[in-house]
Amino acid sequence: MSNIKQRPLAQRLARPELLELEIYQSARRIGGRGDIWINANESPFNNSELASLNRYPECQPPELISAYSRYSGVSEQSIITGRGADEAIELLIRTFCIPGIDSIASFGPTYGMYAISAKTFNVGVKSLSLTADYQLPKEIVNQTQGAKLVFICNPNNPTGTVIDVESIEQVLTKLPETIVVVDEAYIEFCPEYSVAHLIEKYDNLVVLRTLSKAFSLAGARCGFLMANPNICDMVMRVIAPYPVPLPVSQLATAALSGPGIKLMRQQVKSLKSCGARLSDTLQSIGAKVLPANGNFVLARFQTSTVSEKLHTAGIVARAYNDPKLANCIRFSFSNQSDTDAIINILNQ
Repeated sequence: MSNIKQRPLAQRLARPELLELEIYQSARRIGGRGDIWINANESPFNNSELASLNRYPECQPPELISAYSRYSGVSEQSIITGRGADEAIELLIRTFCIPGIDSIASFGPTYGMYAISAKTFNVGVKSLSLTADYQLPKEIVNQTQGAKLVFICNPNNPTGTVIDVESIEQVLTKLPETIVVVDEAYIEFCPEYSVAHLIEKYDNLVVLRTLSKAFSLAGARCGFLMANPNICDMVMRVIAPYPVPLPVSQLATAALSGPGIKLMRQQVKSLKSCGARLSDTLQSIGAKVLPANGNFVLARFQTSTVSEKLHTAGIVARAYNDPKLANCIRFSFSNQSDTDAIINILNQ
């Protein structure tokens, strides 16, 4: 028993069988040096203009990991890349939750994939509620008791609300034997709320990031899991042999270059400007609008007439079945011409 207590938190919480798992050694993980490569049953013919496309990519492309480390300020040893933040959610559940026994917790209304991913692996879900002002409940320790993973979406989707760094740090302190997962998919729109700088301080913190939003690479599917190296080690035991396709890696690395980051920040500024105009218009027609901290705004209407008006005009926005979001519509921010068109429709 004493040996178990001496193990790192990640090993204590991981599914026991993973500690003894013989990790699959793909050709790229084994590596090697030479001029003729015949160790991976690949085709020798590259029928693409993209170099090395006939070869399997690196499991964790060094250039991409290095680029994200420079951008995020997080050590390379604490970063895993994969197919968007959605894959990271599933990897965490597969790594730490025993099907039929363990559970996760999340605070709604929030991103639905935390619960869906858990349920598809027969993992329990504690569907908890944010407070009336969309903050974490004071009874968080009692409410999350028994959960292996606690998911906090910040900024929260679909409300767009934020939880300050101090509050999240308090959760990390109150739940030292629980992995706290902070989903920062929209953090580029409010970087001052990031907790990535706390990764070295807390071994129970995981931060999720994506290039789908501010970096405009939703179609490429590239995201990052950032955590204590011990957590990363356990997650790497269940990750796919080649999670990041070569073209995706190259696109992502370019997006994280100096010019790529500069362009992202310019576009974020533009989106926030258009979003402010849209929010003002929504308020002017009587909608209750929450503060926007991502690339979207959630508006609550008295009736469904606005939804019908948008549908007639060919504008596809997001409505919800959740009773907590009755008569709510989430408007993603867009460019100036789209914003002008939406505002014109709303004012009719």
